Amino acid sequence: MDKEHVKGAADKTKGAVKDAFGKMTDDKQMQVEGKFDKAKGAAHEALGDAKDAARKGAEQAKR
Repeated sequence: MDKEHVKGAADKTKGAVKDAFGKMTDDKQMQVEGKFDKAKGAAHEALGDAKDAARKGAEQAKR
């Protein structure tokens, strides 16, 4: 697991907490921030997956 996956997981968790808190308190702005953080986390994870695939491709090319 690289730092992009860690950042992604952290952002998704933070987003879920903000979204849930926003729903409980009826704070639409907090909900929006939560959804944004979750999307940002998914993007970090996708970047991490792409880096992993590139790394595996480079390793296989060396063989």
